[in-house]
Amino acid sequence: MSSAIVVGAGPNGLSCAATLAASGVEVTVLEAAATVGGGARSSELTLPGLLHDDCSASHPFAPGSPALRSLDLERHGLEWAWAELDLSHPFDDGSAAVMQRSIDATAAGLDEAGKAWKRLFGSPSEHFDALSEDIMQPLARLPRHPFRLAGFGPRALASVSLLARTLPGERAKALFGGTAAHAFSPFSRPLSAAAGMALTCACHHNGWPVARGGSQAIADALAASVAEHGGRIETGRPVRSLAELPSADAVVFDLAPAAVVEIAGERLPARVARAYRRFKHGPGAFKVDLAVEGGVPWNDEVSGRAGTVHAVGSYEEIVVSERETNRGRMPERPFVLVGQQYLADPSRSNGNVHPLWAYAHVPHGYAGDATEAVIDQIERFAPGLRERILARHVRSPADLASYNPNYIGGDIVGGANTPLQSLFRPRVALDPYATGAPGLYICSAATPPSAGAHGMNGYNAAHSVLRRLRAG
Repeated sequence: MSSAIVVGAGPNGLSCAATLAASGVEVTVLEAAATVGGGARSSELTLPGLLHDDCSASHPFAPGSPALRSLDLERHGLEWAWAELDLSHPFDDGSAAVMQRSIDATAAGLDEAGKAWKRLFGSPSEHFDALSEDIMQPLARLPRHPFRLAGFGPRALASVSLLARTLPGERAKALFGGTAAHAFSPFSRPLSAAAGMALTCACHHNGWPVARGGSQAIADALAASVAEHGGRIETGRPVRSLAELPSADAVVFDLAPAAVVEIAGERLPARVARAYRRFKHGPGAFKVDLAVEGGVPWNDEVSGRAGTVHAVGSYEEIVVSERETNRGRMPERPFVLVGQQYLADPSRSNGNVHPLWAYAHVPHGYAGDATEAVIDQIERFAPGLRERILARHVRSPADLASYNPNYIGGDIVGGANTPLQSLFRPRVALDPYATGAPGLYICSAATPPSAGAHGMNGYNAAHSVLRRLRAG
């Protein structure tokens, strides 16, 4: 029987391990932390009985993920839950733009931009299952659905600024801009529209669900799948060098590229080690979790029903915020992403006290305190929020890196979305999961298709391992 060791038990490491184990490989997972999950952990961060997601919160790609579907994780308790509305983008005048699973309902709320919205997102949203089979894979492969990809690709290759010009009116521009900002990329950059295109189409196809019981439920279901097929998971097991590992046919790292270099040392070809050391990390996140009595008193009538809220204002404000953070400057009004997961999953609340999840985009390694800036941005659209806050929990970029060492400088998306790294990550290679050293692989968010608790990085890496094991 072939054997594999997976270092790191985030969603990708666990997905890789589960896929290998289901294929008959003897798998051991080693995790430095006391619990599995990486970015998909959940904790009582503020008050007893309130469940907060430690990082990854909403999961538009996960319900249709080939990785998660292939493992039938519902058998292990994974259940998706949806808020009444998927996404709200409030404005200072008390109105809000809303993104819903229904593209018709979304377009109806965008006035003169409704038809343009449907032209831009209609076809790729309708066929997103087929499209995702290609966009969730590395670039250097033959597409399974070339005509679908040909319709999506040119739009994804564009800058946000260019694509936003096709959407008349402020509401549609801001709604798309807020979604595109999830990539932490300046809007003038080529390919910066890719994340916004994919997230919007995923929303219109899958919605933006949460995992019932917290994002930890994703990790727990993956861990149960590993165990079901005979795999072992050992927590509290940091790995500092290959010499610490038992013999195995394959070692797969759910780690940032720099950590792979530290552990693998001279086993890596020099050109690969250089590429991994040059791998660029992007802006950071500053996370603020709140315990809020009675929920957030939003000005508009819809944000209180939305699972996700972009608390940032106009499209132009988002442009400035993302430009400043990428230049290493803290914006006066940062992009703030708010999660109200309890609307879809009331078990996360304790009576009338609810967990509020939020983070701001800040410069890489930002050492200041952005707590008040985050609360200010939310209260801007929800006056009276401060009077309802019973407790708070803060994680700076340094705290996020301590919580998960893959979050270098607070970078929670696995690397800067520069044009080159958007196309080829973590290096230019036909197989981005192979390190160039026999038997060594990487499967973290630094590999395609980037960040998310969809497990596709690990799933793709597992198939890279399996091809070589079978060929050998």
